[in-house]
Amino acid sequence: MLLSALLKKINYERVVRFEDCEIEGIGTDSMHTMQGDLFVCFAGKENDGHAFAGEAAQAGAVALVVERELDLQMPQVIVKDGRRAATEIAAAFYDHPEKKLKVIGITGTNGKTTTAHMLASILAADGKKCGNVGTLGIYYANRAISPELTTPDPVHLYKIFADMVEAGMEYVVMEVSAHALYYGKVDGIVFEAGIFTNFTEDHLDFFETMENYAAAKEKMFEKGRCRFAVVNYDDAEGRKIGAKSEKVFSYALENPSDVFAVDVRENFDGCSYLINLFDEIYNIHLQMTGIHNVYNSMAAATCAKVLGVSVPTIASGLSGLQKVSGRLEHVARAKGADIFVDFAHTPDGLEKSLSSLRRHCSGRLISVFGCGGNRDTKKRSIMGSISARVADFTVLTSDNPRYEDPFDIILQIEKGVRPVTDNYVIVPDRESAIGYAIDMLREGDVLLVAGKGGENYQEIMGVRHIYNDVRAIENILHGKFLKKEQNNEN
Repeated sequence: MLLSALLKKINYERVVRFEDCEIEGIGTDSMHTMQGDLFVCFAGKENDGHAFAGEAAQAGAVALVVERELDLQMPQVIVKDGRRAATEIAAAFYDHPEKKLKVIGITGTNGKTTTAHMLASILAADGKKCGNVGTLGIYYANRAISPELTTPDPVHLYKIFADMVEAGMEYVVMEVSAHALYYGKVDGIVFEAGIFTNFTEDHLDFFETMENYAAAKEKMFEKGRCRFAVVNYDDAEGRKIGAKSEKVFSYALENPSDVFAVDVRENFDGCSYLINLFDEIYNIHLQMTGIHNVYNSMAAATCAKVLGVSVPTIASGLSGLQKVSGRLEHVARAKGADIFVDFAHTPDGLEKSLSSLRRHCSGRLISVFGCGGNRDTKKRSIMGSISARVADFTVLTSDNPRYEDPFDIILQIEKGVRPVTDNYVIVPDRESAIGYAIDMLREGDVLLVAGKGGENYQEIMGVRHIYNDVRAIENILHGKFLKKEQNNEN
């Protein structure tokens, strides 16, 4: 696309040193800029893209989008906000693929990933071609792209949207993080539906207050942002969003709502309930346990019904989803005990997962978890207190320490554990911590390894090391079984 053609499709203040050129791609990172790119500059949390414009030019960028004129002899498009301009430019460059797809956005502190996979399963059961974008990666047309962010940056997102259109996708179910809403990554997308799961403490390292965090979530439901809203009415923030939404459909277990569930039954293999879906009653079976998954499934079912999917097909789509990686996932049974892995990394998430498992635990409930570094520090002791109160024994370990000392993080968690119980131990190495907990197991026990879920890395001092909780558990169990077999042979 010629720069002159692109300029006709976007907003900008002025252009300096204009020279028409062919734009072959959009770049925001000088390290990944390619020949023919239009390089967009904006200030990030740690770095300012303007400082790397020269490097981008050397790498092959043919023009710049900047918030201030730079001393570089090349075309420069001056804009007020480079970050938001990147969204508008990406949409225009890829010929607005978001308008050719029915995009369903899901936001909330917890449950986004599971709800997204449930809804995608329902739409697939209804014969719809559907893509999925979120924490576990990007999936469409038998393609899988490794995850980077919950909501990809606009240039990547619109490129994926364009490829989805080319692949014949009709729907996209995507997780929308509070950060993405705050930074305007999804500005310009009119969501076919916006789903709100819940609102609990998280990301206060960035948003500082719950009010700021809530305001970011609420942006998704502003006038004109989504054709209809699906909202959890058992959540105070959900009811607030619902009251402001133009067209809202509610789901709940405890408060009056359009969609609700009765006769909920849980066990380790899943849960079942009767759903009242706009006065249609149907039996729902999930191959995932936990009351929170009842909520997630009601959110997906409500949205699907409004989209025109029949209730039997909704039930089929929900029952057909065997698991969502790292979301209260039953991964092994050893020594008569059950082992689960969960992404729970917030106080609310950890308490819900532990409480769900507690209801079916005939022995001891053992918890292994840590907290991420360079993130909300306030939740660390709170999560420690929750594990100490709900579990019978806690193993404190490392999560993604990032640039913090793992032991310092653990000591902050321990402040919440120590006043409640002495039944805990500190094992900083995560795989060793899991091994310690597995060694403890007896018949009837339940072990929850929480915090990382389906992540395939552990981030330490800026380096992502290959690591996965499920594989760690499998390796530990496999090693023990091999040792046992060798001893028998001797």
